[in-house]
Amino acid sequence: MKKNRCSWCGDDPLYREYHDREWGVPLHDEKKLFEFLCLEGAQAGLSWLTILRKRANYLEAFDHFDVEKMAGYDENKIKSLLQNKGIVRNRLKINAFINNARCYLDMADKGETLDSFFWKFVDGKPIQNSWKSQKDVPATTPLAGTICRELKQRGFQFVGATICYAHMQATGMVNDHQTDCFRYREIAQLARPSQQSRFI
Repeated sequence: MKKNRCSWCGDDPLYREYHDREWGVPLHDEKKLFEFLCLEGAQAGLSWLTILRKRANYLEAFDHFDVEKMAGYDENKIKSLLQNKGIVRNRLKINAFINNARCYLDMADKGETLDSFFWKFVDGKPIQNSWKSQKDVPATTPLAGTICRELKQRGFQFVGATICYAHMQATGMVNDHQTDCFRYREIAQLARPSQQSRFI
């Protein structure tokens, strides 16, 4: 039996797998939250499918998003990354990854996790939307704008409001699956309060 899916994932097998397994699942894992924040920033000006196709390369290039290692990257490492054809070779985005790793460590020093930071905005419970078609889904929201401002106050880069909303969608802070998508009800059933996380 054919499954109804959100129209944005089309027929690409990689896109469909991501849609079916990850997108919209409530996420509380620190390393994954940081990974998604980085990858959403890398997407700026590009398609998400482009980044998905490079995701394995990103994991390898950035030490599986180990923030302590990333925070210590020097100019030689940056030059190496700029020569890596498996990632988006944009110096501003690469520098943002490194900067954001350092900002993350600053948060950790103050006892704040990404899990606690992000999920406080929805009181630990995903927002359940009910979009009938993709054209109804917003590119951003006032709440995403608030998250953007707070991240920037902490020094994070490439975290605009649109990027923040994409992060909210990807990590299950909002359920933006279309109501006729087979994942809509499955994701709704996964909604649960945020749990205390460990640092990366």
